Amino acid sequence: MLSKLLSLLCIIPFVLGVPAPSAVTLSTPGGNVTATILGPYSPVTTSSSFPLTSAASSATSSASASTSGASTTGVITIPLSSYSFTPYPTPTLNPRPPIYPATDPLNPPSVSSDPQVVPDFAPAWSAAYQKAKYLISDYTIEEKVNITTGVGWAKGLCIGNIPPNKNFPGLCLEDSPLAVRSVDYATAFPAGIHVASTWNRALMRARGLALGQEFKGKGVNIALGPMMNMGRIAQGGRNWEGFGADPFLTGESAYETILGLQNGGVQATAKHFINNEQEHFRTSESSNVDDRTQHEIYAHPFLRSVMAGVSSVMCSYNLINETYACNNDKMLNDILKREYGFQGFVQSDWQATKSTLSAVTGLDMTMPGDTTFGSGDSYFGGNLTDYVNDGYISIARLDDMATRIIAAWYFLHQDEAYPVTNFNAFNSKDEVNNKHVNVQADHYKLVREIGAAGTVLLKNENGALPLNKPRNLVLIGSDTGPGKFGPNEFPGQGGSDGILAMGWGSGTGDFPYLISPLEGIQERARQDGSSVFWDFDDWNTALAGNMAYGEAVALVFTNSDSGEGYITVNGNEGDRKNLTAWHNGDDLILAVAAQNNNTIVVVNSVGPLIIEPWIEHPNITAVIWAGIQGQEAGNAIADVLYGAYNPSGRLPYTIAKDVVDYPAQLITKGSGSDIVTIDYTEGLFIDYRHFDQANIMPRFEFGFGLSYTTFAYSDLCVTPIQSSDTDQEDLITAWEYGKASPIAEGSSTALWLHEPAFRVTFEITNTGPVSGTEIPQLYIHHPSSASEPPSVLKGFTNVEISPYDIKQVSITLSRYDLSIWDVIAQGWRKPDGQISLSIGASSRDFRLQGDIPI
Repeated sequence: MLSKLLSLLCIIPFVLGVPAPSAVTLSTPGGNVTATILGPYSPVTTSSSFPLTSAASSATSSASASTSGASTTGVITIPLSSYSFTPYPTPTLNPRPPIYPATDPLNPPSVSSDPQVVPDFAPAWSAAYQKAKYLISDYTIEEKVNITTGVGWAKGLCIGNIPPNKNFPGLCLEDSPLAVRSVDYATAFPAGIHVASTWNRALMRARGLALGQEFKGKGVNIALGPMMNMGRIAQGGRNWEGFGADPFLTGESAYETILGLQNGGVQATAKHFINNEQEHFRTSESSNVDDRTQHEIYAHPFLRSVMAGVSSVMCSYNLINETYACNNDKMLNDILKREYGFQGFVQSDWQATKSTLSAVTGLDMTMPGDTTFGSGDSYFGGNLTDYVNDGYISIARLDDMATRIIAAWYFLHQDEAYPVTNFNAFNSKDEVNNKHVNVQADHYKLVREIGAAGTVLLKNENGALPLNKPRNLVLIGSDTGPGKFGPNEFPGQGGSDGILAMGWGSGTGDFPYLISPLEGIQERARQDGSSVFWDFDDWNTALAGNMAYGEAVALVFTNSDSGEGYITVNGNEGDRKNLTAWHNGDDLILAVAAQNNNTIVVVNSVGPLIIEPWIEHPNITAVIWAGIQGQEAGNAIADVLYGAYNPSGRLPYTIAKDVVDYPAQLITKGSGSDIVTIDYTEGLFIDYRHFDQANIMPRFEFGFGLSYTTFAYSDLCVTPIQSSDTDQEDLITAWEYGKASPIAEGSSTALWLHEPAFRVTFEITNTGPVSGTEIPQLYIHHPSSASEPPSVLKGFTNVEISPYDIKQVSITLSRYDLSIWDVIAQGWRKPDGQISLSIGASSRDFRLQGDIPI
């Protein structure tokens, strides 16, 4: 028994910044190295004499990241101990409608372009917890353990499965963030990065709702999305699954997506917690991040997810400050469960569990159950049972784990006639379990709308767009047409030889069909009487130039793909090798532009590209950044090209002039050690924040996007809003005097921090001849004492305006929006000095300026 226990040693984290006063320190027998444990645990006894081991602590703020290598480190471990457990108390505050109404996840607040409601899910969680505790009250230890342990890889109908237990039917967990994966009759939606490009909360919510309905219709209990990593690395393979390179935009996108998903009836999963920012070394790298950066950048979207009532959080593969994410007590217990007041359960990424004692550090469910695919053993299962029976893990903690999982099931009312799983994710030919339930409804309409709304117009000269019944067009490039062998020719979407409409990996789904640009444009050409020609050969540039010569319009299509690291495409191991267009794109564009003075470039890309070789070519009159739009891609592109949809998309990241301009680079080489250290030395200065701070001119800045009309801004006014939270007036007063929020349960999600505090109003005039949608953006400028980036996005909205019409617009700010994280006090505080703001059309196009009246 002892040898088995020793083989499953836990990994305990160093803290980020200053620990909470309740932290307990456990010393090794030698006394020369310590590990700090935060949260509701305290070690009772030490039952082993082997030493704690750790590599030297690595710096978290020094030089910029290397493109070719990284330092190496070890993994922090501690001896076996017995751990007591006391659950965190649930944060309680009386609901205060209409600002803080009691909310059921099946009936969230209505979507708003200027959200002012803070939903209170506490009553719904409380009711769910009571039911869950009653349900497991007669469960044995083994039965409770079964609730926490997946059945093993490919041993159930879904990608992850919790077995039935007495009167509990079990759980189906299934990918992905953009589709129900491995099924038929389901919609392939635009990716997360594309919906973020809409900067439109209503479309974010609608996509989440449609996805939730489809997951529920297929009998999925837990959808494995949304993904909300930050796009720290421009080449990051899975960036397209998330919502861009800014925490506020990502947080709002995640918030609306989760409200929509759970409104549809499925449990949402916020992933990957946390700092899983590249595919290279994702299971063997330590992301070393300072406390302030963690709170203000990478953890913020997860905070917003908790505020949306998310049922589950998935811990990631990587290490955080030398501790594996699924073993990280600081992140899982102290920040997620204590500071954010998270009531749901933490599940591991597949094979990311590293120890049975991960249960001590906050992990509630291990997926898919076995230690590695098909291994036949588990860190939970029988080992967890033994650990509880032997006193290493308390029965109270096991109860908490099972309660959280079952409470999330009750929270979404999945005990009430929920559909049974009607597919087999591992065998599409299984006609016993594959019921072929059609869940698509009319969601193709939403896919097309989001596809167009997320498309960004980067360049438009001489009125090149919208197209107006051109005499003829030539479409050039493989991205113009369909894949050679259909839309699902590559396993896991790992490749493209036609239109690119999603990346690759587990974040994908099967296309029911895929509309290519050729199909979408030909439909419109048929109406206009235009002639259409095409050439799908990316490499015969001479032919492309000859075909473009003399045509009224030459449309060149190119793309760039990436995905999850278990698939390599053309030498791209998940992460992109570079930021160059695929399929000879640059040379193809130049060849066409050399022969046609009305060349329009359309780019389908998972992220930014370096477009310097051709962007200033005088014959390139327009550039459409079409992103990855899902199954209606060709129709969405045609809608924008012809003006059926006036483009309103905005970039969710910066397009640089040179890859070295980005603040962090992809690490592709280690020094041979097991663990590669990646220091987040750029701190708060990611993406546009770095470009602003370093005074680097990008090609196209974060938030940029053109329209077929123009807009003027005027009449800025900033006014304070009276607080509705009379129970916490003392905390508001303390904040106004520069005091930090207290260390407490739910302290970072407290109402007084997030309720409306300031209303910013202004007017926008459509000064052009066509209707259009403007995306005004609000950026905060902190005083120099705060050591913040020059500009920080803290608000946006969307407003549709008829020609020459004027509309008043409002954006609401909270105290949280104006706060910085105080590492010493471990709370949010107002910085010393005057806080100002700008309203504008991008991160560098400010139209109005004002001050916050505090």
